[in-house]
Amino acid sequence: MKHQFKITLAIIIFGIFFSSTTYPQRIQTEFEVKLIADGLQFPWGMAFKPDGNILVTERIGQLRIITSDGKVSEPVKGVPAVFNHQQGGLLDVALDPDFEKNRLIYLSYAEPEGTKASTAVARAELVDGRLEKLQVIFRQLPKTEGGVHFGSRLVFARDGNLFITLGDRGSYSDESQYVNNYFGKIIRIRPDGSVPADNPFAKNPQAKPEIWSFGHRSVQGAAIHPKTGELWIHEHGPKGGDEINIPQAGKNYGWPKASYGIHYSGMPIKDEHAEQGFEEPIHYWTPSIAPSGMVFYTGNHFPVWRGSLFVGALAGKHVVRLPTDGKKILGEEQLLTQTARFRDVEQGPDGALYFLTDEQNGKLLKLVPRH
Repeated sequence: MKHQFKITLAIIIFGIFFSSTTYPQRIQTEFEVKLIADGLQFPWGMAFKPDGNILVTERIGQLRIITSDGKVSEPVKGVPAVFNHQQGGLLDVALDPDFEKNRLIYLSYAEPEGTKASTAVARAELVDGRLEKLQVIFRQLPKTEGGVHFGSRLVFARDGNLFITLGDRGSYSDESQYVNNYFGKIIRIRPDGSVPADNPFAKNPQAKPEIWSFGHRSVQGAAIHPKTGELWIHEHGPKGGDEINIPQAGKNYGWPKASYGIHYSGMPIKDEHAEQGFEEPIHYWTPSIAPSGMVFYTGNHFPVWRGSLFVGALAGKHVVRLPTDGKKILGEEQLLTQTARFRDVEQGPDGALYFLTDEQNGKLLKLVPRH
């Protein structure tokens, strides 16, 4: 495995925006992309430790620690067993807000039970390259057959509660419309797995108390807005209709009764959301780009990009920059077009943007200003 790469690529991107009063019509931004590490096996999620090292999950069921100069650790010991099939495996990773005190990390993964699986979230102490005191704090039940639509991103809100994004598990899309199950839901729990008293269904005996919002398909991107503190997500549509939503407590986002895409069979889906009592997405893609990973940029490397939302694209093989204003998407710019399937995008503590590519020889990339 390679450890250090000095210069791999330099690209100049010219962005054109639509109907923006905050951004000029045309912005020139020069940057270079540095390869930090490669040889990762289908990397999925990453989180930055206070010491500058990066935790990276590999979908096959391994967790690595990568230093800023590209040294990749041996697999961290103590990772739970995963259902490594199709879209299943070891998924996201997040640090506890008090990580420096308690050393807790959180992992989402497809948890196996024979030939069945479901999304689970566990937390454990990271001690000297191994996980200790592993505890499962949430399980998507029941476990089902099939290897698609597990979700799943982990995001801590400002109040310390943990958002977990889930998928509809493919064959159970109709269940996304009901709050008595965990299919196609956003979950909100405390770090220990208990239910916040102000969850929208916490006092409803007919509903799962962990549910925050419902009517979702498969959510693989989530981020907290740096100013409002609200959760933003994106989710995969069927053939077309990938969405960006700002999920509100107790609200229904329409899947599978409303979508701007169509079923794989060619059967149409009503695109009217509000008319059916559902929430409208604030942005959607048709055809699909297959979004994965999501972050708001707040760093100093690229001042003209502050406030922009960055999203990786799997099918599109590019990164999308979306300038925002409040709850509005002002335009769209594609970066790194036809480069790779981008699985995750994060902002590092150094203010640079980091990307993971979804491939057998997966890469950790860093985007910095070109000097």
